[in-house]
Amino acid sequence: MIAYIIRRLGLILPTLFGIMVLNFVIVQFAPGGPVERLVGELTGTKVEATARISNTQREVGTNKSPSQQGSSKDSAYRGARGLDPAFIKDLEKLYGFDKPAHERFFQMMKNYATFDFGSSFYRDRKVVDLVLEKMPVSISLGLWSTLIIYLISIPMGIAKANHDGSPFDFWTSSAIVVLYAVPGFLFAILLIVLFAGGSYFDLFPLRGLVSNNWEAMSWPARIVDYFWHLALPLTALVIGGFATLTMLTKNSFMEEIHKQYVTTARAKGLSEKRVLYGHVFRNAMLIVIAGFPDALIAILFTGALLIEVIFSLDGMGLLGFEAVINRDYPVVFATLFFFSLLGLIINLIRDIVYVLVDPRISFDRAP
Repeated sequence: MIAYIIRRLGLILPTLFGIMVLNFVIVQFAPGGPVERLVGELTGTKVEATARISNTQREVGTNKSPSQQGSSKDSAYRGARGLDPAFIKDLEKLYGFDKPAHERFFQMMKNYATFDFGSSFYRDRKVVDLVLEKMPVSISLGLWSTLIIYLISIPMGIAKANHDGSPFDFWTSSAIVVLYAVPGFLFAILLIVLFAGGSYFDLFPLRGLVSNNWEAMSWPARIVDYFWHLALPLTALVIGGFATLTMLTKNSFMEEIHKQYVTTARAKGLSEKRVLYGHVFRNAMLIVIAGFPDALIAILFTGALLIEVIFSLDGMGLLGFEAVINRDYPVVFATLFFFSLLGLIINLIRDIVYVLVDPRISFDRAP
């Protein structure tokens, strides 16, 4: 197992490098950019998604009138007419676009190797400070919702498999289907209307992760206040989120229950609890464990975006979304780097958990 962990750790760097290369190339072809955005603000023109003009069009003049071709020589940015070309060059230098793309990429990776993630183009703050500021919200939503989903789904899936075809199985399946059909953001709005001072009860706060006087509270009061603020967002994330995992757990256990080794264990006189948790559990849980990293990453960085907006929680999902919209490339690539690294590490932890759940698995024998 140690040799496998070392091999996987050795693959993290080239994998991370490949992810960054691919996304950097994609961004180069994406329309718009920080220079175009600032030019639009200075000239009072709206920068559209197609603001960037390709080099091929500028050189060849495809689908352009002569007057358009002439204006493109003055500036490569739509809406820049009337601005001093030297000023445009200064803007490009400010954002680092005075260098070729490959030089910018390798300089970025060199900085990342020393944990220098640069500063945001528009927030006038270091990217690391922004990430550390938003991280508590994302970790709170992602970690707690994932844990709650697993704590609900696994026992319910096992119970449904053990009582397949019973009224309990029918009614729980019906409830799961109904809850799964309700979008999380719509359920969040319903929770606000009902319990956050919308139209009925005013029991929970509507915004923020903690109260303004949180630091002045005692530790027990801080914990209560923290979960008081998380109650509605977590409910909105969890509701419907356990449907897939519950049915996956049930189907995994159903498949294992009908295998020969289970019949043999029962014939030896083992209790049903011993059969389920001593024999079936190890085999059935492998598929469930395999989905844990994806579930955590999805909720941590993407699935909670609308929930963050609705409950005014300023987390990583909202930070990344705003960075993409505003073409804040230092924030975009730094968060991508962090997300990718975290995902690779979590996948390695998943493999280690595989072995802990089922010692028969040995990655050391893998080619």
